[in-house]
Amino acid sequence: MEGIAKNLINIDITDEMKNSYLDYSMSVIVGRALPDVRDGLKPVHRRILYAMFREGLLSNRRYSKCAGVVGEVLKKYHPHGDSAVYDALVRMAQSWNMSAPLVNGQGNFGSVDGDPAAAYRYTECKMTRVAESLLVDIDKDTVNFGPNFDGSTEEPLVLPAAYPNLLVNGSEGIAVGMATKIPPHNLTEAINAVIGVIDNPDITLDELLEIIPGPDFPTAAQINGRSGIRDAYSTGRGKVRMRGKAHFEEIKGSNDRYAIIVTEIPYQVNKSRLLKEIVRLVKDKKIEGISALRDESDRQGMRIVVELKRDVMKEVVLSKLWKHTALQTTFGVHFLAIVNNKPMTLTLKGILERYLSHRRDVTIRRCRFDLRKANARLHLLEGYLIALSAIDEVIQTIRSSKDGDEARPKLMERFGFSEIQAQAILNMRLQRLTGLEVDKIKAEQAELTALVAHLELLLGSDSELLKQIRKELVEVRDRYITKRRTEIVESTGDISLLDLIEDKEMVITLSLRGYVKRMAVEEFREQRRGGKGMRGLKSRNEDSAQEIFMANTHSELLVFTETGIVYKLPAYKIPESSRNAFGTPIVNLLPNTSERVVSVLKAPEKDEDIDLFFCSKKGQMKRSSFSLYRNIRSNGLIAYKCGEEDSLFKVIKAPKEKQILISTKQGYAMRCEGSEFRPLGRNTIGVRGLKLRENDEIASLIVLSGDEQRKLLTISENGYGKRTPLSEYRVQKRGGLGILDINTGDRNGLAVTVLLVEDDDKIMLLTNKGQLIKIPVRNIRECGRNTKGVRLMRVADDEIIVSVAKVVDNNDEIEGIEGIESEASVETESSKDIPSADASELNTGNAEPTSTEQDN
Repeated sequence: MEGIAKNLINIDITDEMKNSYLDYSMSVIVGRALPDVRDGLKPVHRRILYAMFREGLLSNRRYSKCAGVVGEVLKKYHPHGDSAVYDALVRMAQSWNMSAPLVNGQGNFGSVDGDPAAAYRYTECKMTRVAESLLVDIDKDTVNFGPNFDGSTEEPLVLPAAYPNLLVNGSEGIAVGMATKIPPHNLTEAINAVIGVIDNPDITLDELLEIIPGPDFPTAAQINGRSGIRDAYSTGRGKVRMRGKAHFEEIKGSNDRYAIIVTEIPYQVNKSRLLKEIVRLVKDKKIEGISALRDESDRQGMRIVVELKRDVMKEVVLSKLWKHTALQTTFGVHFLAIVNNKPMTLTLKGILERYLSHRRDVTIRRCRFDLRKANARLHLLEGYLIALSAIDEVIQTIRSSKDGDEARPKLMERFGFSEIQAQAILNMRLQRLTGLEVDKIKAEQAELTALVAHLELLLGSDSELLKQIRKELVEVRDRYITKRRTEIVESTGDISLLDLIEDKEMVITLSLRGYVKRMAVEEFREQRRGGKGMRGLKSRNEDSAQEIFMANTHSELLVFTETGIVYKLPAYKIPESSRNAFGTPIVNLLPNTSERVVSVLKAPEKDEDIDLFFCSKKGQMKRSSFSLYRNIRSNGLIAYKCGEEDSLFKVIKAPKEKQILISTKQGYAMRCEGSEFRPLGRNTIGVRGLKLRENDEIASLIVLSGDEQRKLLTISENGYGKRTPLSEYRVQKRGGLGILDINTGDRNGLAVTVLLVEDDDKIMLLTNKGQLIKIPVRNIRECGRNTKGVRLMRVADDEIIVSVAKVVDNNDEIEGIEGIESEASVETESSKDIPSADASELNTGNAEPTSTEQDN
């Protein structure tokens, strides 16, 4: 124990841990995890290629078992696990991982679905032609060699690399405290970039970007935007947004059903995992509208089929796939590589310059090697020619000698040969004595003399050396010329659904049972008043149309329910249908609600200063600033507080300076100033707007323009209506009973609504049976107040008009809903015009209002 104790050394454990960990870290960084900037290879890849080269597994030879390659690498060069070696070999053979695969594999080498390769006892491999270019001239002392792990042989510390493999195939690795992630590039573009640096050492980044615009991934796809590429090339770090390629195809045998066809996916995305991710998102209802998902990929290429439901917007589904799945992902670039045995973050130009410096060293060393070989050969040829010029004397000298050891010094003394020349003459065969052989020797001498002169020129002139390097790069480029696979598109920023949706005006209908749909406005033809109309909504048992309005597909709609809750709904989310379709329950488009919708408005713009007017069925009214409803939660917001046994009837928007008109089902109306209602907050009940008579209800709430020449159009349930000058309705104070607007009774039925119209306007009338008619306002006669009006539409005995909307130009408001008449040509369809009503049908009396009609 005493003897052992004398050899112990006291050290600080902290210092020892630091030093040991630093040694381990540098070993991992330099010896395993990071690629060398010169040949773009990690040690394991370099050793695999060198072992295959020494085993003669070239591109023009037969395949050999991967087990033999793995064993050779483990035996001589790489003292680690066989799985590390085989995994690296497999990756070099995968065309979806390598831009220029270095191993030609035969057998199961995995798939883009993430399937593992077969065991190395089943697979075979050999080098590819492009891999041979990495080792070209390696036996000409072009690179340094070092002892292997046990000193039994030597291995190259770097490969000559006839092209910039670090850029072409990229690299990924995680070391201690650092990681590299270099994307693959197009081989042709990478070589052209090196040539660009040779031609112009002061080349700028912008000029380089014209030559090599960005990464070129083996799986093609797209790069969205160039800013991340510029950051990576200029600083060594950046983020590249990758996006798969997809297009739409109509499903055969279906009626307006489409499928999204994905033909290319981003680099390093697992296809099988991508499909599972889509299935999960559909189950979680984060992506809706997908009916089926299939993988139809084969040897011809990739094909993922995403079948869509009938009424979904295909662009929206594709946009959500990009947003929520790996169909769009980011590649974080970090150009970290080993430079002079140290890790360094490099720019694109820095990588090119260091690769060019490596090729200069390789070319210089090769030239020196070739020069030594050429001079040595010339030296022998000179001896041959001297000996042939005096062949008889040479032969006599040799024959007079006892053996070769005696003849060699005699030849050196007699003819001035060197020892090498004298030995070569002694070894020369008699065949070399012929005249033909003499000519060959002289031709070879001349050729070698020219080669020596060329090599000396290269070694003596830097410009000539660069020309030679450039020439060799061009030869490699032309031998392996490749087209760019990845398309680079201009950045679209964050995905905007509205950018994918056609901007157009739509007619939207809502039934009493809450079924909503949108239709193109061109589907409705114009007719004369008194016509029968055309079907605008297919009704079902115990259901009928309630409301029709117009909206733009890019609009965001505020949906108000009868309990005073408001929701935000993009117009494009309402499924587009034909006139005969039932539509979609609006509750399916709103979060967790089964309430009846009473009004729909376009969401306020940021700079829009306008008020909302709320009216309940019992005549309670409230004015609130529209700005209070710009930010609405996904689960809705309280917009109006309803009183007991009361519910929200309608919401309109208007400046407070405007006048409003409230009408009732019994035919009464009240015109008052909007400023009569003081502004209130969201969760309030409001004040009395119109005092209702017994069994009466609110029928309409509209905004007046103040133009006394405009007319009020009143429509009744049985298809009758009239136009009355606005001047006949005096302004009243809020809270009154109003004045008589239209005579209601058995012929007319109850009043449906009141609209503010002009002669050039057109209106749409919708019945509870789904019949719709579109007629010009100018065809409706003018009448005074307190009249019955004329027939506008024939309705059946069990049919009534339930909704009226005005189709206008220039984005004018329609009962709080905006609409634009399409300028497309109107359909023509033969139908009998029904003549205008006779004067006898009209009650032309203009009796003064009774006392009950006066303000209360």
